[in-house]
Amino acid sequence: MTIVKSLLSRRAFTALAGAAVIATAMPVTSFAADVTIPIIVKDTTSFYWQIVLAGARKAGKDLGVNVPELGAQAESDINGQISILENAVAGKPAAVVISPTEFKALGKPIDEAAKSVPIIGIDSAADSKAFSSFLTTDNVQGGRIAADGLAAAIKEMTGKEEGEIVILTNLPGVGSLEQRREGFLDQIKTKHPGLKVIADKYGDGQATTGLNMMTDLITANPKLVGVFASNLILAQGVGQAIAENKLGDKIKVIGFDSDDKTVGFLKDGAIAGLVVQDPYRMGYDGIKTALAVSKGEKVEANVDTGANLVTKANMADPKIDALLNPKIK
Repeated sequence: MTIVKSLLSRRAFTALAGAAVIATAMPVTSFAADVTIPIIVKDTTSFYWQIVLAGARKAGKDLGVNVPELGAQAESDINGQISILENAVAGKPAAVVISPTEFKALGKPIDEAAKSVPIIGIDSAADSKAFSSFLTTDNVQGGRIAADGLAAAIKEMTGKEEGEIVILTNLPGVGSLEQRREGFLDQIKTKHPGLKVIADKYGDGQATTGLNMMTDLITANPKLVGVFASNLILAQGVGQAIAENKLGDKIKVIGFDSDDKTVGFLKDGAIAGLVVQDPYRMGYDGIKTALAVSKGEKVEANVDTGANLVTKANMADPKIDALLNPKIK
């Protein structure tokens, strides 16, 4: 079984994807300005990160800043991201915007980089106090939102907040994912004690692994009523497993982030809800903040960019629709 990569045509990404899928990129557009602020994401091939890059690209155009779009081709390529950061800093930019792939491993490289240029963090934390500013979803709160959404979906299905559930995390040691896990587990324990977590598993960064993990869990746990898949890649795999086994009316799934594939699962009932961030804002405001820091302006140390639970019932609301269908050009 294989996972079909999400079609990007809905947001006109076919042409943009090729420009982003590079480990050492050049600016997409040339500017007269002499200010360069690279943005380094975890995975240039992922739809989520392409939305981040689109936001950064738009900020570069609006502000007259060169914005090289950098990143490895897999979130698991930690050493690749470290090398990209080192190379970016060697180019003496005005600042660097980065989403660290792994909390511990990126700590010292970011400390070292910050000795030369201001570093703005987005999305995921690192073991460093050298960030000039950090823009992210409150991922602990995102986990709580997921727990509440899963409890509500299970109650709607069974009439009570009871039953066996699992949590699946894409990779170990990733700051944002660990925070979502923490928030989810704490909220289940304190607010929804009738739900019993029977499995707490990690993947390897591949959607096919999420599919296989979910298939095995379905077979081994006939009383399973709920799943939290804490990032887009896992939500793709889990959603496909639920769809293939036609279990949308027996097992409720809450995913994190969205693309055409997971939104399709939401419409079809294979997924009950998606916790959606604002990656476009992260990219745009990341560059905007980096430019301000490079000019010596005062900025907020921490900025919460927000998260919302999307369900089939609210997905047509203008605010939610804007998050599901960001304007990317």
